[in-house]
Amino acid sequence: MNSRVVVQVDRGVATVRLDWPPLNAFDSTMRKELAAVAFSLGDDESVRVVVLWGGPSCFAAGADINQLLSMGFEKIVHWNRAMQQTFTRFAELPVPVIAAINGFALGGGLELALCADYRIAGQGAVIGQPEVLLGIMPGSGGTQRLVSLVGPSRAKELLMTGRRLLAEDALALGLVDEVVPDQSVHERALQYARQLATGPRFAISAIKEAVDHAGGPAGLALERALIAGLFSTEDCGRGMRSFLEHGPGHAQFG
Repeated sequence: MNSRVVVQVDRGVATVRLDWPPLNAFDSTMRKELAAVAFSLGDDESVRVVVLWGGPSCFAAGADINQLLSMGFEKIVHWNRAMQQTFTRFAELPVPVIAAINGFALGGGLELALCADYRIAGQGAVIGQPEVLLGIMPGSGGTQRLVSLVGPSRAKELLMTGRRLLAEDALALGLVDEVVPDQSVHERALQYARQLATGPRFAISAIKEAVDHAGGPAGLALERALIAGLFSTEDCGRGMRSFLEHGPGHAQFG
């Protein structure tokens, strides 16, 4: 059986492509492959940035409804917990994650994209959480991660109506960070990924961790601990020496 998730690594950038056309629907097989990929990426020191992509036609249109319809309470509890944990693994990767969105990013597809640190959408992308139209709700992080991007009131409106957003509307709300021509989505994601991949690995990882835990005294304490630790890295010494000798922006990080 062909893999439904394909990984390609080039110069520290791992492209994770969902490859189960036409809609890259999430079923148990797809979920298990995604979980294995997330675990492998987290353990691979050569990977500096991850790009999530569903190909040029569709990012992911959500869960396999036929499979969900066959599940009772006991099965859906296990299945949804596993799916939520899988998506969270991508969110918690110690490297930047970029979502490159072509076509539909609906339901679980949007929930996976919300796990990314940066989202680039094509002009023809369609984004939404339409689970309420099935009489259910998002269960893989959508109700939580959506709030952090658009706030409680807007999140409730999107979740309770299930309405779909075009790319420019999603950009205006902050659900995506860039909108580019459809044919440029993956290349733009790779361009940004390569920029990050050449930066100081530990500083970028620390920034992600600090921002993800922002808020209150605990966040400030984490920030203090992280910056102190960065002073022990080779990147810190290289960056500061380069600044003193050549000015800002000349350091080459390994």
